[in-house]
Amino acid sequence: MSSSRRRFLIQSAALGFLAGTHGLLANTPRSMTTRAIPATGEQLPVIGMGTSGSLEVGADPAVRATIAEVLKNFLDGGGRLIDTAPSYGTAEAVLGDLVTASARERIFLATKLSSSGREAGVAQFTESLKRLKTDKVDLLQVHNLRDWRTQLALARELKAEGKVRYVGLTHYVDSAHEELADAVAAERPDFLQINYSVTQRAAEKRVFAVAQDKGVAVLANRNFDDGALFSKVGGRPLPAFAADVGATTWAQLFLKFALSHPAVTCVIPATGKPHRQLENLAAGYGPMLDERQRAALIAAVG
Repeated sequence: MSSSRRRFLIQSAALGFLAGTHGLLANTPRSMTTRAIPATGEQLPVIGMGTSGSLEVGADPAVRATIAEVLKNFLDGGGRLIDTAPSYGTAEAVLGDLVTASARERIFLATKLSSSGREAGVAQFTESLKRLKTDKVDLLQVHNLRDWRTQLALARELKAEGKVRYVGLTHYVDSAHEELADAVAAERPDFLQINYSVTQRAAEKRVFAVAQDKGVAVLANRNFDDGALFSKVGGRPLPAFAADVGATTWAQLFLKFALSHPAVTCVIPATGKPHRQLENLAAGYGPMLDERQRAALIAAVG
């Protein structure tokens, strides 16, 4: 199948469920699956959007028009949570420039603190608000546990002031899982964010159990193992069970795998391509993987 034909089929399927027409997912629910944030019960759509790399673009109007389409597809497709950080180059500024006032009301906006010391954290958060063109964010996370005790305390102060709705802790590598689990167990933030994919399953050992025990929402990052998963399955047909869960691409299977763990609240894949955004969103519709399918996918990827 040519790349243009494949792109057309992905877009048709995604637009089909968005419009309620006879797309490939026409028999699935009309709205994306949501899961509750344990701290409040607020529902979040399970497909979120990362911005690392994908929104680190310059001022070129054509490039920004493409990113604007990515954002439009995300919101029109039922997504809400957008995760960014001051350390992601121009991502915060690009997001602030491209999100309209009406769209901002629909977004669950998450950013991070990655400073050492309280004063530096305050200055960084102030600059983030400026770049994002907002006076508050929904989720403020301590990035990669950097000076996490100081920064989490600051995030909670900002929450008390009404500038933040939820607080969290993040990391993205297996070697940090024990420290993250210890911090979550001790502090019980509203959210944690950690790497999780078919080939990166270390979070199952302890992080997820702590999250479930403490009632902490989980954002799963690196769902495609930084693209390495696609190299493992390149050119291979989808397993037969993909049709049973409404998946038409490997990307959708990989996202459904991450979402099939009960601890995971939302996945946050990043893309700068509008048709890939539609592809990712489609994973939030229909059933996730059962244990047999999870095991089969692990075996298929190797």
